[in-house]
Amino acid sequence: MGCVMCMNTVIDRSRLPELLSFYQGRGIMVNFITLCQGTAASEILDNFGLESSERAFLFSVITQENWGGIKSGLQKEFGIDIPGTGIVFCIPMSGIGGPRELKFLLGEQPFKKEDESTMKDTKYELLYVICNQGYSNLVMDAARNAGAGGGTVIHAKGTGTEKAEAFFGITLASEKELILIVTKFEQRNEIMKAVMKEAGMESKAKSIVFSLPVSEVAGLRLVDENE
Repeated sequence: MGCVMCMNTVIDRSRLPELLSFYQGRGIMVNFITLCQGTAASEILDNFGLESSERAFLFSVITQENWGGIKSGLQKEFGIDIPGTGIVFCIPMSGIGGPRELKFLLGEQPFKKEDESTMKDTKYELLYVICNQGYSNLVMDAARNAGAGGGTVIHAKGTGTEKAEAFFGITLASEKELILIVTKFEQRNEIMKAVMKEAGMESKAKSIVFSLPVSEVAGLRLVDENE
């Protein structure tokens, strides 16, 4: 079977309930939602008949096998290919901090794990850490102790709280923080292990961590030079 992918959706906020129903009907777990603002100029919005640039960003994890049906449904039911409607893009995941966490992220999607694979010659990885709100410092302390540099924190609202509580047998907060950390490939596993040990599901942070391959990066020159 194919790979597991990080699916990112940006769509007009007014269609958010409709989109959530669409994903849930296909067994897709929407892990968190955050509101955002489109950057299109006003004349472009007018040309496409859009009243505002208010958007919603949704994060999910899907299997490659499921993508074909999702894409077709988005085209037919949401007209996602029409400019100004929204955008959905997927990035292959290269690692995740535990089989239980993977099963939770996939929701009702069937998946058979294969040998881990990464993009050829990928030098950097993007670590995604999803944790309860207020614990980003705990996550970053663990990551830094394992060799990570800085990170970026995004505040969002989790939508799978009830399922997560049933799945893990613990109470989870609905308010979430997403921490993005770019690191060298060689450091990825140690950082992920450190985060899961210090801020994983057994801690108050209740973190889930996974990684995505990064093909190009800018701004890490000093890191390279220091090594």
